[in-house]
Amino acid sequence: MIAPNAARVTSLPARGRAALLAGAGIVLVALNLRAAITSLGALLEEVSAGLHLSATAAGAITTLPALSFAAFGALTPRLARRLSSAQLLVGSMLLLAAGQLVRVLTGSAAVFLASSALALAGIAVANILLPALVKEHFPHRTGLVTGVYTMTLILGSTLGAAASVPIAHTLGGWRAGMGVWALLAVVAALPWLATRRAAGRARAARGAEAEPLRPGRTRLGWALALYFGAQSLSGYATMGWLAQMFRDAQFSPATAGLLLAAVPAFGVPLALLMPAIAGRLRDLRGLVLLMSTAMIASYVGLALAPHSGALAWVSLLAFGQSAFPLALAMIGMRARTAQGVVALSAFAQSTGYLIAALGPLVVGILYEATGGWTLPLGFLIAAAVVQAAAGVAAARPRHLEDEPCNRAHIWHELPARHGSVTA
Repeated sequence: MIAPNAARVTSLPARGRAALLAGAGIVLVALNLRAAITSLGALLEEVSAGLHLSATAAGAITTLPALSFAAFGALTPRLARRLSSAQLLVGSMLLLAAGQLVRVLTGSAAVFLASSALALAGIAVANILLPALVKEHFPHRTGLVTGVYTMTLILGSTLGAAASVPIAHTLGGWRAGMGVWALLAVVAALPWLATRRAAGRARAARGAEAEPLRPGRTRLGWALALYFGAQSLSGYATMGWLAQMFRDAQFSPATAGLLLAAVPAFGVPLALLMPAIAGRLRDLRGLVLLMSTAMIASYVGLALAPHSGALAWVSLLAFGQSAFPLALAMIGMRARTAQGVVALSAFAQSTGYLIAALGPLVVGILYEATGGWTLPLGFLIAAAVVQAAAGVAAARPRHLEDEPCNRAHIWHELPARHGSVTA
């Protein structure tokens, strides 16, 4: 009679270690998800000069992240049916490290582009898996953990942009300034490497799974994809063009850069809080509309009084762009199982990033054609309206597994509410 209780007691430290490894692994992976991109952005001029990149090739580099996220993210559910999440994350982080190393060792523009795509493939897989891992390992703290990893993602983005140039100056060039981030990707693989065998055994014990869920056949899947895509479109467009808007409003280049940096800086605490707030609300429609309204107000302000109200418009934009952590939280909230979250995450993010890739391009075309910001900002307002409509549809409480086309699917993995903490 004592043995079962003793086994239960001795299993608690093991569970605690597994949860700690999973939490550390999620945070370390999140730290890598944008640093490889923003480090390149910070050193793009030096890279272009060093590799003799044409303007067209440099432009292709700036659109490569969104396109790679769309293409490689869509493949993740197939991979997840064959490998455990821990195995996939080890592979994705090592792929990210390898891609970053190859691109700083080559002297060929074509190899640089190909290795950058390789690195972005690793990021794409991790992008899809993280919401599912939060659901799987922290089913009762999804809002908090989603907030922590989203905040870490933003910090990693800021770190890559801010530190790459000083590192390049200190260590002798752009290759060092970009290559150093490969070490961070290797470190992020270690927690998942430690739990890879246990994950493989648990997966084998569950047996074969049914056919995959198909979010592309559901209104919920398309609503989340449009919501994710519209908010990402606005985010990519403002990241690429907001500083130029402020320069055209007679701010100095340095001040324009600071105003651009203020958007993610203001967004860090919001990224932590927004998923936690969402987790406490049954109906998210009011929150969706509030953020879309803030974005529209910011764009109207930028069109009418970009200089005198700059800080107000930046603050409103930062609040509006906290739709990104809300979208990630909703992906986890709209599926009952970890497999469902992977399917929904893959569809929403891969489709969404295809939409997002249009943002900087369309804004640039409209700006060049008109010589001003009224029409580009009108386009972003229209995107915010689409975002609001799609977000309201996605915010209605329901689950992917309950959609008519998915009810026949039987999943053999234990539901996330059982609280598994093994990797």
